[in-house]
Amino acid sequence: MNIDTGITSEVFTIKSETKLVDIFNEIISKKSEAVFNYIESLNIGIDTKIVVIGTYFTGVGIVKKLSQKYENIILIDIYPHLEEMLYTSLGGELKNKVEFSSNIDLIYSGDIVIDTTGFGGIDVEKSSKFDVESFIIEDPIAEDNDELLKNKNNIHDRLDVVTSPNKAIIKTKGINTKTSGTMTLTIGILTNLLDKFLEKEGVLYCACEMGFFEEVIFKEKNIAKFIELTNTNAFKISTINPFDLDELITEEINKINSEMI
Repeated sequence: MNIDTGITSEVFTIKSETKLVDIFNEIISKKSEAVFNYIESLNIGIDTKIVVIGTYFTGVGIVKKLSQKYENIILIDIYPHLEEMLYTSLGGELKNKVEFSSNIDLIYSGDIVIDTTGFGGIDVEKSSKFDVESFIIEDPIAEDNDELLKNKNNIHDRLDVVTSPNKAIIKTKGINTKTSGTMTLTIGILTNLLDKFLEKEGVLYCACEMGFFEEVIFKEKNIAKFIELTNTNAFKISTINPFDLDELITEEINKINSEMI
């Protein structure tokens, strides 16, 4: 346990061993593992061309997981600087080389297509041009608890117009968030746990080390800074009665489930 004295010798500061990037990676792993197992069930060759659309963050995790076996993968994103994420700790390790491109026309070049673009991503018209062996799409909605977001979601329309004998949806939920994005789920874990920590006897206050990283990634376009900011202890607690933060973090992460439907 990471523990130190606080303002006085009777008050302790405890820090989680779990870092923010660990939480990101646990969520990403759940999604990429579900996709990998589905791809495996198709019994395709290791050189089958797999196109993944969208990097942030599901896409980068999926290509890294698939790269453990498959050798012909291309990651397509309209933001060229996101290629840097392939060579960070986010989403696991990269084994076989993955091609990166910002040429949107290449989305039709694969035998298998995985669309992780969610809201505002690949539209219905573009989706109608897919004729592939398998088409997988990530549902940006988690719990169907927001009517406006539910009405905005067009993945079923996109899926309906795709020509493919194998269609599937990545569905991730479990902690009552509105969307299934990795950033949303991470913030959900953090806020849920802050409430739980405060309920514990002896806790004075608690804090999580979370910023609005979307600006760092898409406005500053500084991936190295993002990785540095997330490589920090997820929680710090002031308490007179130290306890295991990481055990509770694991319990919350384990509530999240990602499956193919």
